[in-house]
Amino acid sequence: MTTRRDDRMTLVAFMQAGSTSVYSGSWRHPATEHGYLDASYYAKVGRQLEEGCFDLMFFDDRLAMPGIYGGSVAEAVRYGARPVKLDLSVVLGVLAQATSKIGLGATYSTTYYPPFHVARTFATLDHLSGGRAAWNVVTSVNDSEAQNFGVDAHLGHDERYDRADEFLEVVAGLWDTWEEGALLHDRTGDFADPAKVHELNHSGRFFSARGPLTVPRTPQGRPVVIQAGSSGRGREFASRWAELIFTGDPGLEVAKAHYADQKARIDAAGRDPRSVKICPMAYAVVGETESHAREREEMLLHELVHPMASLTLLSELMNYDFSKHGIDDPVTDELIASVSGIRGLVQNLREHLGRTVTLRDLAGHRATLLQGPRFVGTGAQVAEQMAEWFHGDACDGFVLAATHMPGAFEDVTRMVVPHLQRAGLFRTKYEGSTLREHLGLPVPDSSRSVAGTSA
Repeated sequence: MTTRRDDRMTLVAFMQAGSTSVYSGSWRHPATEHGYLDASYYAKVGRQLEEGCFDLMFFDDRLAMPGIYGGSVAEAVRYGARPVKLDLSVVLGVLAQATSKIGLGATYSTTYYPPFHVARTFATLDHLSGGRAAWNVVTSVNDSEAQNFGVDAHLGHDERYDRADEFLEVVAGLWDTWEEGALLHDRTGDFADPAKVHELNHSGRFFSARGPLTVPRTPQGRPVVIQAGSSGRGREFASRWAELIFTGDPGLEVAKAHYADQKARIDAAGRDPRSVKICPMAYAVVGETESHAREREEMLLHELVHPMASLTLLSELMNYDFSKHGIDDPVTDELIASVSGIRGLVQNLREHLGRTVTLRDLAGHRATLLQGPRFVGTGAQVAEQMAEWFHGDACDGFVLAATHMPGAFEDVTRMVVPHLQRAGLFRTKYEGSTLREHLGLPVPDSSRSVAGTSA
């Protein structure tokens, strides 16, 4: 089974529209610019990444301030544990105007938004950006988010994915309610061809939607679909729907096994494994010399992240109040059984660390440089480390997270990307204009694929 379509890496910039990057100590970094409430800040970062020929800038999101730890948002506010999150539709609108090539992606929840809203939002972005939109599908299980939206109880793990499957069926169906060529703009006759605009008439277990969508078929046919589920059911969901999969594997061997498993599942689902990109989240700590890079790494590991910020973010992620445990307590089988979604993460860390996992390890995985692979050294050394993963069938590229903003991305574009380009591992210029073209992904069939009557 061939798993890779080409021999060039995919590079995604992992963004937050707020005060802190994925690395929770980033706001304390002496080189961080606190311009996150200014549109020009995002425009500057977007243009910088576009100069580095990145495929995509992707924005993670949460719909609440972290408030699980101790039943309060106080620690999140005090220690800067991602308390600020802007509305991504507005931020991406800014970027659609400030950039012209780089893909623009965002997280939108299948729990708190209806399918029609998501379909229209990303179809609009795809048009206004000239075919650069991507949607990261999340099911959301966090109590803090639920309390902001008046949701009293969450569905179980498998039922959430059942609901998400139907959600995707509705969104994809709505995107297909306009056929290619439906718009005519005949000033002496018809605006559009009614035979090519269709009602969806979906009525299912969780959703109903009449349609058609109020946005014509988009430049990409459909926006690119991203997913990051790591459980068995999450991987099955990704095998059916995802075109770009984000992973969080901390070590090379774990990543190789995950890559092989996911590609096999995609093949078993009847899709071409080469049509889906798999990219682990990674940090790049780059210096003019190796010793300089190691000094930066030590500061990032030991000086900038407060343990309370780590525990606050871990509680948010796991939807469990860890304030009742000591930070150096071992993660026991009893704790694993009581916390939904923690089992796969602990198993990966056990394999990576080769010892008992403590709560400090687990918290650090979410808030410090332990969350994914860490490439450290000069630009040439970091490029070599990335190439080892790429050539070793551990990934199709990387989702690069920032240790500080915007300097971490400046370091990569200035010192790492040129080495990848000289090695033939990354583009030297954009060869297309849409995100699908950047990723080498096929355009979905524009033929009629929804049931219903014409509008």
